[in-house]
Amino acid sequence: MVESAPDVIWDEIDVPEKWIQFVDDNVVASMSIPTPTRHANLEYLSPWSQLLDADSRDPDQAGRRVTQNDTGKGMLSGEFVSMTSLYNAVPDLAPVPIAWGTYALDQNVHFFLCSFVDMTDDIPDLELFPAKVAELHQKAISPNGKYGFPAPTYQGQIPQAVAWKDSWEEFFSALLKRILAIEETSQGPDAEMKQLTEALIKKVVPRLLRPLETGGRHIQPRLVHGNMWDGNTSTDIETNLPKIFDATCIYAHNEVELAPWRPLRHKIGKPYIKAYHRYFPISPPEEDHDDRLTLYCLRFNAVSSALYPGNLRFRRLVVEDMRNLVEKFPGGYEEWEK
Repeated sequence: MVESAPDVIWDEIDVPEKWIQFVDDNVVASMSIPTPTRHANLEYLSPWSQLLDADSRDPDQAGRRVTQNDTGKGMLSGEFVSMTSLYNAVPDLAPVPIAWGTYALDQNVHFFLCSFVDMTDDIPDLELFPAKVAELHQKAISPNGKYGFPAPTYQGQIPQAVAWKDSWEEFFSALLKRILAIEETSQGPDAEMKQLTEALIKKVVPRLLRPLETGGRHIQPRLVHGNMWDGNTSTDIETNLPKIFDATCIYAHNEVELAPWRPLRHKIGKPYIKAYHRYFPISPPEEDHDDRLTLYCLRFNAVSSALYPGNLRFRRLVVEDMRNLVEKFPGGYEEWEK
């Protein structure tokens, strides 16, 4: 049986209705920033960044998202930097980011503006979408050759570990440790999970990630959207091209982008992974590909668990994947290297 989500979840920040309906002077001022759209009108974006109340199909509209407090400010500033990075890399894949800022009338209320895109209610095309994602990963490479991101980004209300690291193993370990610690705070301690976490960090992560950058093998840190599941993707009705939004970017191993495409609960599934690799080959060692994606998906599910306190559905998925990986790789990298 699947538990229902609790009333309070970590990826939504309640904002009084008056601030959602009110167009602050700083929002109006931001609308004068030159962009490819004239953004004459506003549409409000929900906490999930889906366009609401789109009575008009005027292409000059813009989308507005409103949140509050320091966490909300960090979420929107990170989203703006993320969406700007994506747009600069592949302009037809993302809405045009216009601005983010703070209300003049209340310094605790913050906004994000982007161009309005009239989108379908369905997932993107099986061929077009993986091809555009692969194009993003091919074009957008870390400016300093390291893994990380130049600005704080959030998964829901959860801040990611984005400090620059030289190796993917080191960076992903920091990501994983951070989210597993937050998940424990959200759901409470669990003795088995603690033991599995130690083995995962000590044995599994080195076994699956170190071979990517040793033995003559090499990967490059590439820009990833960071949360590319069904709810953050769609199709532009006018152009029929895929669109992505609600980004939480990092420069990472490109295959980490595919983690949300692995769970059976999602509409964007394994056929999209197969299609993606027609445009971007599997990183060697190819035989580790499926287990790497399990590891990456484990982190994705841990984020979901942390976001829903009291709902243990995602924790059980995390523990199951932990058990399988720890049992499969008890000797870690050292045993594999022999």
